[in-house]
Amino acid sequence: MSADDDHDLLTGLYTPARAREVLGEWLGVGDTRVHGLLLVLGRFDSVNIAHGTSAGDFALTEVARRIAHFGQDEFADDAWFAARLDGGKFLLATREPCSRERWQFLAEALADTVAQPLAGASVGLPQLWPHIALVRALSGDDPTSMLSRLSDAQIALKGEAGRRVVWIDRDEAPPGIDTARVEAELRRALDQGAVSLMFQPQFALADDRLVGAEALVRWDQPLLGSIGGEALLRIAARADLTTQLTRKVVGAALKSVLKWPAGLKCSINVTAADLAVARFPREMLDMVGDLAVDPERITLEITEQALLGDLDLAARSLGLLRDAGMRIALDDFGAGFCNFGYLKYLPLDIIKLDRIMLDGVAENPRDRAVLRAVVALARALDLQVLAEGVENEAQRQIAAEEGCTAYQGFLRSKPLTQEDFLQLTGKSG
Repeated sequence: MSADDDHDLLTGLYTPARAREVLGEWLGVGDTRVHGLLLVLGRFDSVNIAHGTSAGDFALTEVARRIAHFGQDEFADDAWFAARLDGGKFLLATREPCSRERWQFLAEALADTVAQPLAGASVGLPQLWPHIALVRALSGDDPTSMLSRLSDAQIALKGEAGRRVVWIDRDEAPPGIDTARVEAELRRALDQGAVSLMFQPQFALADDRLVGAEALVRWDQPLLGSIGGEALLRIAARADLTTQLTRKVVGAALKSVLKWPAGLKCSINVTAADLAVARFPREMLDMVGDLAVDPERITLEITEQALLGDLDLAARSLGLLRDAGMRIALDDFGAGFCNFGYLKYLPLDIIKLDRIMLDGVAENPRDRAVLRAVVALARALDLQVLAEGVENEAQRQIAAEEGCTAYQGFLRSKPLTQEDFLQLTGKSG
């Protein structure tokens, strides 16, 4: 995490000064598409009082990670930012076209994400209750006026007992979103195969050759627009569709791989709900066998959150899949709490460094030293290291020098459709 003037030392997010600067750049061109979201953590003061400042710092770092990942999932890389304003207050802003219904829905999904238990601290921490205030830029807005309206958020939130999300511009609040309808539409979309995949290309650091891609699911919902990542998983979880969504993603990814040049590998994300099902390995292997896909071309990605249930069952399931030839990757490593015990307990082949591990490595010697230590640990355990979120040549060069084996990020490519990915490989659809 960078310690420069633009980034908060604790969380790696923008500082308030940098947030004002970027908002000024956006609003200076009369961009009224800008939307702002102020997230205030309830119960945060009690964490510091009851458990100490180190526990409070852990909570802030983990919440910042969740907000940053949410932004990465939902918006183009240059169209959003997140900042820590003060204490347990965070700002998320975007300049992408965004309906008020979509912005409100994303706020609800982010609140769900942040409210998840804070696993990994040395002491048990209380659940944090996020409160969110929303605003969109008006004609003539500048950073001061927009942030001033958001600064009224605490008053607005306190006046809305039982509500997590409110609009500062109350007269422009959209009608409530029928979540049951959205869940039903997702069920129909899964039944009809109406969810799609994008592919984030991955490259070898030794020679910059294409080695594969990560499959990312998207759903184009009529009212809310394109949804993916945590927001889509939240809808699926509420509708008890998580495992069905994973099966659709796996099936579509396997069919895509059949059209790729030989040797390219596909990474597929696995959820906690998947690992909680004892028959999951058998279903995976059946799908791979039915389509005659070489298991060695498949990498399954898991996060620490997916391992919070029955760790023994997860280890057994992943072991069966690894024995069949698939590779196992631990995703988002280095973000928030890192349970190094997973590295020796689970049948892993790869660790994927969270993008926060590369933030500041070109400017801050301590950040680079942390990267070097993590890569050395991985190599001692005979694990490959893939760096995520590589956005510039300096980051790519440092990742290569420190021993990472592969990378993905906007430096080389944004997520692509199957057709565009095939063009990247030199094949046509």
